Amino acid sequence: MRLRSVELELPRRDAAADFLRDTWRLLDAGRSGASAFFRGTGDHPYLVALTEAGTPRIASITFAGADEELDRLRARITAAGGAAPARVARFDEPGGAGGFVVEGAEGQTFRFVTEGERAPPIADPDRPVRLAHVVLNALDREACARFTEEALGFTVSDRTRIMTFVRCNRKHHVVAFAHGEVASLHHVAFEVPDLDAVMRNVGRLRDLGLAPSWGPGRHGPGNNVFAYFLAPFGAVVEYTAEVLEVDDSYRVGGPDDWKWPPNRIDHWGLSARDNARLAVAERTFRFRGAPA
Repeated sequence: MRLRSVELELPRRDAAADFLRDTWRLLDAGRSGASAFFRGTGDHPYLVALTEAGTPRIASITFAGADEELDRLRARITAAGGAAPARVARFDEPGGAGGFVVEGAEGQTFRFVTEGERAPPIADPDRPVRLAHVVLNALDREACARFTEEALGFTVSDRTRIMTFVRCNRKHHVVAFAHGEVASLHHVAFEVPDLDAVMRNVGRLRDLGLAPSWGPGRHGPGNNVFAYFLAPFGAVVEYTAEVLEVDDSYRVGGPDDWKWPPNRIDHWGLSARDNARLAVAERTFRFRGAPA
């Protein structure tokens, strides 16, 4: 199973599209009705969907897998006591994928689709390749993580004082749940080829007048390099690289494993975090079914 895409609803879609294409350097992947799609250089048909709407929402997080993986997942959901999700033959989006929708513990919308048509990979040393992970704020992060384990078959990789990291393949995490006062989108991380690509993009965005809100740095859990930015349309977006790959022998870490010295919140300790502005952005995009 692979993390494929995130679907957002928001006002002024075209302005957000301009940022993703011209500044963040995603590639156009087509339009359908009120939705615009953007891909990376990897083989996913798209990474982000933007749909014109009056209120910012995170419509869904989408995972792609083989037919047999989706069949096993549907069986697991029913075994956990849930109703078998209805199959959709084909979603109206690039890739021609079908699948089904699952509601999470706090109204999150997770979609699971067949791999469908792969996009031709593109060689570019700096553009985003794929999504690395999506982090969500949760009122009860452990309940949300437990749902992904029991109903979806995901695995917890690490826990810190404020965040629980979950994986569905060898990547250390594809979703994480952060302690929050509302259930909302915390940030979306875009994987670029390597550390140098993160740094070149930081420099390029600085030249455009957009400084990082946190970073560059290197995280503890996942060990990935990061740089966070506030997108003009209100979301937090991250360039990242070198995400740790793990297997079943990986020991689940706890808060005591991820303590930092005073005044440091990552391995490098080079950058301050703009907590005030990030906190506002991290509450902006909520799931339609999330508790108020």
